[in-house]
Amino acid sequence: MSGHSKWAQIKRAKGANDIARGRLFTKIGKEIHVAVKQGGTDAAGNPRLRDAIAKAKRENMPGDNIQRIIKKAGGDGGGADYMALVYEGYGVGGVAVLVEALTDNKNRTAGEVRAAFEKNGGSLGVSGSVSFMFERDLEETDGGDIREIWAPTYKIPVPPVHEKQFEKMLDALDECDDVQEVWHNAE
Repeated sequence: MSGHSKWAQIKRAKGANDIARGRLFTKIGKEIHVAVKQGGTDAAGNPRLRDAIAKAKRENMPGDNIQRIIKKAGGDGGGADYMALVYEGYGVGGVAVLVEALTDNKNRTAGEVRAAFEKNGGSLGVSGSVSFMFERDLEETDGGDIREIWAPTYKIPVPPVHEKQFEKMLDALDECDDVQEVWHNAE
């Protein structure tokens, strides 16, 4: 392999990693923003903000970025107003899927989530179509804080013939900047 083509491969890999890191920072930034809007800028008295900051630090998000987001969200008219949405649907093999999103444009987000489902053999449902198969539960994070999760009341196996397609759908949902969490009842 020539030095030029090896450099090209390294450059492409670094570019892909930078894009993934940027997406992750965008998602964490939205979490911080919403946490500040809901509970204020004091992390000591705002467990959701404390959890979001801990997540940002685990992912090596620069401290300046974190403080800039907190300051912007805590100021008057600071940035976009994000709304929390939950999308419900089915993946291949009848797997129930809940998608939590934070967005400033619900039409854009709905289109992206619908496309991720439909391009991968799934279908987006209406509110209540799968949420009854999940319970709100509490889980301890790595930082020792408690967060709410959607825990499935039962799990179903994904047929082996559909495993790759289901994973592809999860990846497509993860690539949506507005999607924060994806919960499912697949084994």
